[in-house]
Amino acid sequence: MKIIKELIPYLIIILVVMVIRTFIFTPIMVDGQSMVPTLEGNEIMILKKYDTSYERFDIVVVNKSVEGDNLIKRVIGLPGETIYYENGLLYINDKVVEDVYAYGETLDFEKITLGADEYFLMGDNREISLDSRSIGVIKKQEIEGTTNLVVYPFNKFGKVN
Repeated sequence: MKIIKELIPYLIIILVVMVIRTFIFTPIMVDGQSMVPTLEGNEIMILKKYDTSYERFDIVVVNKSVEGDNLIKRVIGLPGETIYYENGLLYINDKVVEDVYAYGETLDFEKITLGADEYFLMGDNREISLDSRSIGVIKKQEIEGTTNLVVYPFNKFGKVN
């Protein structure tokens, strides 16, 4: 009985950590160069799982295993919008939107209209990113949450846009 009483605080700690990692925060690692120059490979970030209202240009983590890893991309198109690239310009609902995060050349792509629960995501490094241009639109339920805090390496600790 004494052993059980001694174990209870440890079990509570384990339970709390599991709840936090499952529903609130969890560390994630950036894999690859598709978000350069904003993010570099092997950086560790904090994923906010509770944040489910996604805005244009948010960085999100997608539970869509491509080559074994989750994807970290930027929200470009929101539900119900029409999006396309033409002559190097981003058009959303037929209006030019400044694409300040684009790195490298973004090739033109055909107009696509997003459904009520669909997002169009792109990596910042447009020349090499595997994103909605090649894998299709992302459903809201495939998005795990947002991230904007690098915690490792320590010299890059802080918020990113």
